[in-house]
Amino acid sequence: MDLKDKVVVITGASSGIGRACAIEFAKRGAHLVLAARQYVKLCEITQEIHEKYKVKTLAVQTDVSKEQDCKELIAQTISTMGRIDILINNAGISMRALFKDLDLEVLKQVMDINFWGTVYCTKYALQEILNNEGSIVGVSSIAGFKGLPGRTGYSASKFAMNGFLEALRTENLKNNLHVMLACPGFTASNIRNVALNSEAKSQGESSMEEDKMMTAAEVAIRIVDGVEQRKRQLIMTGQGKLTVLMQKFFPKWLDHLVYNHFKKEKDPLI
Repeated sequence: MDLKDKVVVITGASSGIGRACAIEFAKRGAHLVLAARQYVKLCEITQEIHEKYKVKTLAVQTDVSKEQDCKELIAQTISTMGRIDILINNAGISMRALFKDLDLEVLKQVMDINFWGTVYCTKYALQEILNNEGSIVGVSSIAGFKGLPGRTGYSASKFAMNGFLEALRTENLKNNLHVMLACPGFTASNIRNVALNSEAKSQGESSMEEDKMMTAAEVAIRIVDGVEQRKRQLIMTGQGKLTVLMQKFFPKWLDHLVYNHFKKEKDPLI
C-alpha cells in the first residue's frame, strides 16, 4: 500500500506508540486524524506534524470507552477528510494487581478501553475502510497470547481483541480487507506508569526497566511497514516470538518460565 494521501485514524495518539505512529505515517505522506482524551496535548501534536510534514491533520477528543465518542470520531473524520483508509486501534491501558486483591472495576475499565474501544471504532469505520480496501490494525501484546501474572484484566482484553480481529478478518476474506495484529512486546512508554493498581488508580511508577525496552519510534516503524506490506501479524521481539511458539508446544513449561520472570520485577506481586 502506498501511504501517500491515505487517511489514517489513530487512537491513543497523545503519547507513546500512538504519537510515534502519527509521526511515521506523516513522514510517508499520510493525512492524520488523531484521537485521545488529552485534547490540548493532541492539538499540539497535530499542529507540529502539520507544520513539519505538510500533511492534513485533525485532532478529535475521544474517550474510546464511550461508544458515542467513537461514533463521532469516525463521523468527523469522514466529514473533514472525506474518507478513511486505515484505522490504528492503539488506545490502551494496563493494570498490575493480583486478581484476588483487585476491585473488579479494574477489569471493567481495562476491557472498556482496550477491547470495547477497538470494537466501537472498528464498527463505525468498517464500511468506509471496506469501500477503500483499507487496513484495520490492533495494537495488541504478547499478553494476548500468554496470560501474564498480575495482568489478568490486561491479558483478557488483548486475548479478546485478538479473537475479535481474527474473526473480522475471516468474515471479510473475500473483501480485500487488511487486518493486522501488532504485538510490540515491552515498549518504553508511560503505559506502566499509568497502569491501574488493585483500587483502579494509576500506580505511578513502572515496575520494569524502561531503558532496556524497544522505543515507541522503533515500534511505529514496524507497524507502518506492516501496513504498507499488508502483513497479517507482527511479533516484534525474539522474546515474544519464543513465547508464542512455546505456548503452542510447551505451555506448562512456559508457565514456570513466566512465573519466574515476573518474580524478578520491582516490588514483585508473586
